[in-house]
Amino acid sequence: METISDNTTFKVMNQDFVKLDRFDGSNFTLWKDKLIFLLTVLKISYVLDPNLKPFPEPIDKDTEKMIKDRKKRDEDELVYKGHVLNTLLDQFYDLYTPMKSPREIWNVLEFKYKTEKLGTDKFLIFKYFEFSMVDNLSVLDQVYELQVLVTKLREVKIVLPESFQVGAIISKLPPSWNDYRKKFLHKTEEFTLEEI
Repeated sequence: METISDNTTFKVMNQDFVKLDRFDGSNFTLWKDKLIFLLTVLKISYVLDPNLKPFPEPIDKDTEKMIKDRKKRDEDELVYKGHVLNTLLDQFYDLYTPMKSPREIWNVLEFKYKTEKLGTDKFLIFKYFEFSMVDNLSVLDQVYELQVLVTKLREVKIVLPESFQVGAIISKLPPSWNDYRKKFLHKTEEFTLEEI
């Protein structure tokens, strides 16, 4: 078993393969997924398992294995809590630091941001329909931005058919692309997102 003092764990913690952004209250799902991935790689994600039984209070008759397992769990919880707190913006850090266990912090964050996310679907739908392209920005960048909205809609279980997305892109092209839009609208064949 690895401990936080092992070079292996320290090396994994410093790898660039998982880039964790500071959580600022938005994109909770993305932040959570990245953090869970990192903590799974570190082999400490088990500390949030709701079925994980707490260790009994230490006694003189504890076996060496029990002492070692308790120490490992304490270290893993400390590393987990440290990673969660380290990826929070400073104002969130100060708010969640007094909490003792990583499970408590995690449950509070999930409750707060999953609840707030419930109203997000209406906002995303509004944002999707209000989205319009402008001439002074790259069309490809704007299409990408629209596709990010589609991905966020998919996260809240709103799936848009590809033909609908193609039509939306054509209809949202900037004014300088009117001739291009008309050509697309008069063609009889169907286009995929890749083709458009």
